[in-house]
Amino acid sequence: MIEKDLHNFIKNALIEDIGDGDHSSLGSIPKEATSKAHLLVKDNGIIAGIELAKMIFNQVENSLEVTQNLNDGDIVSFGDTAFTVKGNAISILTAERLVLNCMQHMSAIATKTTYLNSLISDTKCKLLDTRKTTPLNRTIEKWAVKIGGGFNHRNGLYDMIMIKDNHIDFAGGIQQAIQKTKKYLSDNNKFLEIIIEARNLDEVKQILEEGGIKRILLDNFDYETTKEAVAIIGDKCQSESSGGITEETIAEYAKCGVDFISVGALTHSVLNFDLSLKAI
Repeated sequence: MIEKDLHNFIKNALIEDIGDGDHSSLGSIPKEATSKAHLLVKDNGIIAGIELAKMIFNQVENSLEVTQNLNDGDIVSFGDTAFTVKGNAISILTAERLVLNCMQHMSAIATKTTYLNSLISDTKCKLLDTRKTTPLNRTIEKWAVKIGGGFNHRNGLYDMIMIKDNHIDFAGGIQQAIQKTKKYLSDNNKFLEIIIEARNLDEVKQILEEGGIKRILLDNFDYETTKEAVAIIGDKCQSESSGGITEETIAEYAKCGVDFISVGALTHSVLNFDLSLKAI
């Protein structure tokens, strides 16, 4: 993860939460009071966000000390203690909610990613996330996917070309979209991989005829059509299945022979992982 992005994320999240002061803590606790708290696991799955939590505590008060019992990516069970934090009591309380919000969300994503990965572990297929992330939370959500054993798709609109159905239609067709994209990259001296979406087998063939593509995204194909597409593509480029793939269908799509499966639900449809920060 880019440290600058994480620093800015924490800074803005703290501004949102603290405003002109944590008045609940400032009003009830002596300024110099010190204390200790531990992060309790109240769920089963994969823990994620410990490294981020350390950064948050440090940004609130760099004298806070975190002692880890677990690491990001560890399998955890109800009753485990992830870490202990000690130092200024007000600073611990000021950081508490942001730490919990981030870790609960990241652990849920990592747990779901690990589970879906286990369903396709007997295939060559790799699990990808998407850009369907919470605005301004993409960095930590994609970090959680990696902790869970998944792979990141493009980070944004800037680091990969992804020609989707609307691009194709607006450009006037597949040939026009690809040719215009190649010219744009050449004219602007940019070196970006090109992924293009196909809606049917005819479009797969058109894409291959034009060439110069890194990967074809098979959007909302059924199993049999996916197998046909994979056979047509061969080793000419990579293949990716996408569109409404669930835990009930992911294994069957992976068995079709695609190189990648992208699942937006990794980041946009997870329930929080239950964690709690309790004073000792």
